[in-house]
Amino acid sequence: MKVFQILVLSAFAISLFNCSPRLSPFTQDLQVENAWSESDLSKIQFYLSRDITLYRDYKSGESKIEDGKVRMVNGRKVEEIVITKGTPGVLVSNPKSDRIAVSFEDDDSRFLMFGANPKAGDRYVLLAKEWKRSGGTITYDGRSYFTDKDSAYSALMIDLKKIKKTKVSSRTAKGRKI
Repeated sequence: MKVFQILVLSAFAISLFNCSPRLSPFTQDLQVENAWSESDLSKIQFYLSRDITLYRDYKSGESKIEDGKVRMVNGRKVEEIVITKGTPGVLVSNPKSDRIAVSFEDDDSRFLMFGANPKAGDRYVLLAKEWKRSGGTITYDGRSYFTDKDSAYSALMIDLKKIKKTKVSSRTAKGRKI
C-alpha cells in the first residue's frame, strides 16, 4: 500500500512540475527577434529572477508607510520594500527601445526600470540612477531608494513556452482602386 501512495505522490509532483512555468531571461535579442511592440510587451507576464530590496531613511512627519515596513537599522528608522524572486509584474511603459518600466504592484506609479545589459548577455536587468560598489540609487513611487549590489543582477524573466503557444493571425490590406 505504501508503494502505491509513493507512486501516486510522485506522479502528482511530476505533473505539478510540468505545469509550472519554465522561465527564460527576457533579452534584447528576444525582443528584436519577435519584433515585439509596446502593445505586445504589455501582454507579457514578467517575473523577477532574484529578490530586490529597496530602502530609504524614514523621517518623522512623513505620510504613513502603506506597503513598506519600517524597521531600525543601525539606530535609524528605515522604510523597506521587498519584491521577491518570482513576483509577477506588468509593463507600464517602454520609454526607449532597450528599456522598460515594470510594475509589481497594483499602482502604475510604483515601477522599476529594466534595461538590456551587454555584460549580462543583453538580459534586461534592474537599472539605477547610479551604481556604486555597495549598491544603487533607484526612483520608486517618486522617491529615492537605495538597493544593495545584489539587486543589480535581478533580471526580468518570461514564460517563453506560454508565449510561443499564442498564435497571431495577421493579414495586410492591399487597398482598393476605382
